Amino acid sequence: MDIALDEIGAVLGQFNPWWRGEPVADLPPWHRAAWHELQRWVAKPPAHRAILVSGARQVGKTTLLLQSIAQLLADGVPAGNILYATFDHPIVKLAGIERVLKAWREREPKREGPEFLFLDEAQYLTGWGTWIKHQVDFAKSRRIVFTGSAMPLLEAANESGVGRWHTIRLATLSFYEYVQIKKLKLPALPHLRSLMEIFGSSRTELVHIRESAVPYLGHFHEYLIRGGFPQTALVESITQAQRLLREDIVDKVLKRDMTAIFGVRHVIELERTFLYLCMHNGGLVDFPALCSNLEVNRPTAQRFIDLLEATHMIFRLLPFGYGKEVLRGRVKVYLADPAIGPSVLMKGKAILEDATALGVATETAVIKHLFTRYYSRQIRFSFWRGKGDQEVDLVAEMGDEIVPFEVKYREGKTGSRELRGLVELCRQKSIERAYVVTKSMDDLGMWKEAPKDVADRIMRVPAALLCYWMGEAEMTAGLV
Repeated sequence: MDIALDEIGAVLGQFNPWWRGEPVADLPPWHRAAWHELQRWVAKPPAHRAILVSGARQVGKTTLLLQSIAQLLADGVPAGNILYATFDHPIVKLAGIERVLKAWREREPKREGPEFLFLDEAQYLTGWGTWIKHQVDFAKSRRIVFTGSAMPLLEAANESGVGRWHTIRLATLSFYEYVQIKKLKLPALPHLRSLMEIFGSSRTELVHIRESAVPYLGHFHEYLIRGGFPQTALVESITQAQRLLREDIVDKVLKRDMTAIFGVRHVIELERTFLYLCMHNGGLVDFPALCSNLEVNRPTAQRFIDLLEATHMIFRLLPFGYGKEVLRGRVKVYLADPAIGPSVLMKGKAILEDATALGVATETAVIKHLFTRYYSRQIRFSFWRGKGDQEVDLVAEMGDEIVPFEVKYREGKTGSRELRGLVELCRQKSIERAYVVTKSMDDLGMWKEAPKDVADRIMRVPAALLCYWMGEAEMTAGLV
């Protein structure tokens, strides 16, 4: 749309206070783990590519961009060479990217050095994939960072961006980030770069860790019900935090993004599908039951699940194996954050008294932390099912190595009967290390009750510790 340049410039002026010599206001003093990776690609990119910061609504993408801009200004980059524009704004969206750039340069002449373009909610930019590819190929002096909470599936598939942009996936807060953001005063824990280091720990070291970790458990439970979105983490009331998650995040995705971006017309059916997934979080998707209960056909249900995954509300876990084993197998669906289900279903703190619900929330948190920690390493994640009811919750394939994780979040000891699937998989695949994720801090250490042939391969790790260490390792990896 042919909107006057001065009108566009007035809007841009509100978003870019540094053009007036003013600092970026109201930025939090803490940084997400992803900030370090973003800085590396913005300041000294290892390759000439755009950067896509992908994540759910309210997960902190805009804050991440503004913190990066503040760092560029502190490093002496001319203010006029930095543009921030959000295509969530109606004027910017209607004007289009070329008019926005023209208004920018009419207001702020280019200075010496590269230009930095920070484009928020780029899914509202018509033909975003083609435009960014063109910029990367022909505008070598521009460094482009763009975000998306819901990138259109068809265009994303056609404009794959291979070799044109680097993706930084911003998940909800890790438990480690949650502890740091809330400034919780807890006993120090040893730093681990890998869970493998636990296998080499002495009995004295394990006892010290167990004693230090006890105060973490209550905060971990609060993390599960409060959520890993920055705004909900900092709200004092858990009831208010869950209401914000439900109304400001979930409802806007289902009732706004799905219609505005993907053209979904049957919002009620979509909402019912999402509620069904919330009630069956972490379970195998039974499409006949889903379609029968919700009165939708299978293609529609499949489409809804694709869209929910594209908007970062869920993720899918495929069955272990290759070829027909995967194509014919049923998938598991997990919510993107353990607090989404309790918030949508308005359960409040009730899940703390519901062993099954608490176990599902913990399993969701554990899998989310492992996905977030290792997504960039091309590690394949799946779940394993053997004969009868034998199952392993998560299997990570790291090259030729297979590392399984079984979540057993319950009171009391977990015996051989509950871990038959893990033991069988260790035997079948000659697995060298495996993990049982438990509740009690006393569980940290080797599984002493394991059958002799796998006794030195299975380590017990409390979920709160695993999530803390995974988040810390992600942060540390970003610093090196």
